[in-house]
Amino acid sequence: MTKELEIEFKNMLTKEEYIHLLEDFTHFHSGPLTQHNHYFDTDDFQLKKHHSALRIRQKNGRFECTLKIPAPVGHYEITDSLTEDQANAMLELDLFKADEVTVALETLNVPITKLKSIGTLTTHRVEFEYLDGLLVLDHSEYNDQEDFELEFEVSDAEHGQEQFSNLLKEKKIPERPAKKKIERFMNSAIDHNSN
Repeated sequence: MTKELEIEFKNMLTKEEYIHLLEDFTHFHSGPLTQHNHYFDTDDFQLKKHHSALRIRQKNGRFECTLKIPAPVGHYEITDSLTEDQANAMLELDLFKADEVTVALETLNVPITKLKSIGTLTTHRVEFEYLDGLLVLDHSEYNDQEDFELEFEVSDAEHGQEQFSNLLKEKKIPERPAKKKIERFMNSAIDHNSN
């Protein structure tokens, strides 16, 4: 289990900006890796009400369960590594076997027996060390939609904000606030299910 403070800056991109950034940073990466995020919540969206998110991430044959909860700056991520069998049992809602995440859910008064699958968001991700942080280029697909996003994960919020703003200016990318992926996904799921 790990618990980390996540400080990140995000900006939505056009497809053209995304392609240009991939090309501009071609020496920093070897192309995108695909990951699948399977999201959970209760019928009455108790996690969303707590400004939290629960997912199982499948990437490179590895599985992990992560609960994101608000922190004074950014979010805390509580993560348990899973075997493929544990992940499959959780995805089928048979058995929830993520010990530290379970404890954190109990502190939020969200019973694991009430969790249900909300759906899957697939992200094609390029990430690499840049300046004093991790630069991430994401192409996400969910509910017949796609979007493109730039993230900068840092340990120092003030310095990171300055570096991120300078990068956007240097690349001539307008500031476009980005909601968290889970929020974009949930909004699209609601829209998708109402059609």
